[in-house]
Amino acid sequence: MAVTGALLAVLALAACSTVIDGDPSCPGCGSYTEPEGPTPSPTAEAPTAAPAPTPVEPAPGPTGPAPSGENLPADAQGLVYIETKSGKTRCQLSSATVGCESAFDNAPEINGYPANGVSVNSAGTLEWIQGNLGAIPTVALDYATYQAVGWTIVADANGTRFTNNGTGHGMFVATQGVESF
Repeated sequence: MAVTGALLAVLALAACSTVIDGDPSCPGCGSYTEPEGPTPSPTAEAPTAAPAPTPVEPAPGPTGPAPSGENLPADAQGLVYIETKSGKTRCQLSSATVGCESAFDNAPEINGYPANGVSVNSAGTLEWIQGNLGAIPTVALDYATYQAVGWTIVADANGTRFTNNGTGHGMFVATQGVESF
């Protein structure tokens, strides 16, 4: 009986692998279609970062105190999910980081494939990544100012600016490029 229980435990753990064999492919690149369901995110293995592409001119930053704006409440895990008005960029915000996914122009390559994600921490450190946010419950932004988990979000037709309210660091995101500050 104990041997059977131990065998079942080993089989259950083996079924919970975080390794996905194969190579990434890009069928239909440029069509930017979303997956039907959630996709697993990469594990805590050392991420591969790439240098940032040529920066774009960011929208002017806030001066003085953080601007007010609509407050976007966090979910039970402390996360806020947004989508830009154009629908081309989706982001996940936590109190420590902002990560966005888009079909960026001139994104750096990671392991031979263009990065489709970028993240910034509250210190302004930018990292390009490959990933997929999956089927997340986004809030569609208008061209306005928002507050979410310690970040000010300023969205306009040129892109979206994320500024950490405590440090003043963040990033400006547009499909044409990304710049940290």
